[in-house]
Amino acid sequence: MLNILTKLVATNAARYGEREAFSCQYPGSDEWVPTSWNELRRQSEAAACALETLGVEPQEMLAIFASNCPEILVTDFGAYANRAVPVSIYSTSSPEQVSYIVRDAGARIIFVGEQRHYDAARSIAAECPTLERIVCFDPEVSIDADDATTMRWADFIALGEAASQMCREAVAARREAATPDDIFTLIYTSGTTGEPKGAVLPHSCMNAAMRIHTERLTMLSDSDTSLCFLPLSHIFEKAWTYFCLFMGIRVAINRDPREVQHSLRQVRPTCMCSVPRFWEKVYAGVQDKIGAMTGITRWMVDRALRVGARRNLHYARLGRKAPWMLESQYRFFDKKVFAPMRRVIGIDNGNIFPTAGAPLSDNIVEFLHTCGINIVVGYGLSETTATVSCYPATGWEVGTVGTVMPDVQVRIGEQDEILVKGPTVMRGYYNRPEDTAKAFTPDGWFRTGDAGRIDESGAIVLTERIKDLFKTSNGKYIAPQAIETRLGEDRYIEQVAVIGDRRKYVSAIIVPAFEALKEYARKHKIKFNNLEELVQNGEIRNLIAERIERLQKGLAGFEKIKKFTLLPREFSIETGELTNTLKLRRAIINALYADQIEAMYAV
Repeated sequence: MLNILTKLVATNAARYGEREAFSCQYPGSDEWVPTSWNELRRQSEAAACALETLGVEPQEMLAIFASNCPEILVTDFGAYANRAVPVSIYSTSSPEQVSYIVRDAGARIIFVGEQRHYDAARSIAAECPTLERIVCFDPEVSIDADDATTMRWADFIALGEAASQMCREAVAARREAATPDDIFTLIYTSGTTGEPKGAVLPHSCMNAAMRIHTERLTMLSDSDTSLCFLPLSHIFEKAWTYFCLFMGIRVAINRDPREVQHSLRQVRPTCMCSVPRFWEKVYAGVQDKIGAMTGITRWMVDRALRVGARRNLHYARLGRKAPWMLESQYRFFDKKVFAPMRRVIGIDNGNIFPTAGAPLSDNIVEFLHTCGINIVVGYGLSETTATVSCYPATGWEVGTVGTVMPDVQVRIGEQDEILVKGPTVMRGYYNRPEDTAKAFTPDGWFRTGDAGRIDESGAIVLTERIKDLFKTSNGKYIAPQAIETRLGEDRYIEQVAVIGDRRKYVSAIIVPAFEALKEYARKHKIKFNNLEELVQNGEIRNLIAERIERLQKGLAGFEKIKKFTLLPREFSIETGELTNTLKLRRAIINALYADQIEAMYAV
């Protein structure tokens, strides 16, 4: 079987020619500059020849340390043509993390994006014995005067364009020799509980991923447009973007995640993969606007939500045709209420919006579908080439992460652990035979570390990360993510870390949504000079306490947060509280805020 990624650019260039493959904005410009399939083929062939000229061998690891940009895709496809292995590093990684991955993968060449990426790569060069060369994507990078090993991207491409016929023939021979057993990438885990591990994903995993997504996502076609804003180092975005390119879907590459809302309004994509936090913020913003409405406007929105819920959740969700009167009402309210709301967000052309990576509240899922936003909830891991399950087109159940993908098998093991087997499951962890052995059952099922069950519809219901479960001193088990997801719905709450392991009750470290909180303070004439004063204010604490109590309705008494601490700053990757995929590092949070935690349990 041919490797899809090895042939993808050439195949689609022959099919689409001068049609746009992707577009991107460049610093200082609002224009989205397109790159055609023919141009992508030219650049990726030049990159392939440049790599061969630099002595890259089949299955050699190449490190890529950059924010989203077209050059990443060109490098990837140049590498695949050489049977080489691009290894993406999160652009937010520290020099220590970059050093670890470069040394673990044995990378000889590292491609870097901006100045900070170049500086980090230079700082670790001495401690990485295999590292020989840096290639800079950004032409504005200032290269050190004594640096004779760094090459600019333009020079790298020029090297490939000037390659000899012998070099081109060598690349062509490698491309033809590629096999499904070749490694296509290493995806390093986020390392919430230890050192990151490189999940070995062969091309056979991506071949299968393309096939099963084509079977499941039948609503997509090459007339769609996707906005790429999650990091291309994340398996979710990497696999999704590859799938879009495979399908001929135009991809708009958002370079700065802070600009995603602006990019949405410019690109108006029909699809986009994202993590739940994006939709939590959308939900909080819309709820805030609804809360400020009065009179006929509020009545109309409330009525629209009732009609939308009935039509989309009770009929469209199940593939049933709505009664004529309900459909007529929905079309009216969609035109007057929902469509303008979607237009403001930038998703008025929406087809599907896959979301995964963390739990998304059932309330938010129902609300978004009520408003005609087709959220497709899914579940997967780096080790499974992303998707294990996702919502089918119809018949999906709120509260689940969808049904299992074609050709993938799932069973429930000890401690209700979700076990996975199938063609998209990794080969193992790079250079870690002991960790690989622990990751699989004796009969070959991958241990996800997630607890869950399969409901009567065949959908997966996630309950908790097994490692995150803790027990109070009263012997009660607590699933912190479930509580954190509830609190994430609130417009005044940005981040939550639930505490309680071997404690007598549950508490929480909470990062407020500072802009919303400051607006509340101004409106209620609460004086403060800085964020420390704001979070310590009694009225503010009462506001958060009331909202927590409301959000905890329906939880058992022992699950409820009894005390909380408000922080005057956000959790961050730089301080170690978050992984590069924005997951909580609970052990570090417990250590950093030990004094505040102890104060919540003081008699």
